[in-house]
Amino acid sequence: MTGWRYFVCMVEFNNDSNRFQVDCELSELFQLQDYALPSVLESFTGWTTVRLYPFQIHSIALSSFASIMGPFGGFFASGFKRAFKIKDFANTIPGHGSIMDRFDCQYLMATFVNVYIASFIR
Repeated sequence: MTGWRYFVCMVEFNNDSNRFQVDCELSELFQLQDYALPSVLESFTGWTTVRLYPFQIHSIALSSFASIMGPFGGFFASGFKRAFKIKDFANTIPGHGSIMDRFDCQYLMATFVNVYIASFIR
């Protein structure tokens, strides 16, 4: 999708032409770069370098954390509730607890994404 500027640039309204325009200089996140592969992957794939967009590397890191560590948010919330001897945080949704009971994994992910963006992307 990086081939279309509509997906990587801000869309702005031009009052002179009375239409939306998509024109910007692409961020480094959306420019192809060559990366050297670690020797373990090099021996496995036979490639010495790989050509990727930097945002793809960030996507791999975020999706790996979400699939491996995300479910532990639910375990943490369950342990927290058991420590206080409660079944649900509230009864907003009958039989299911509260909104927090439905999205307990998302709180861990939101915290990680915030720290990741502040540390590695900005």
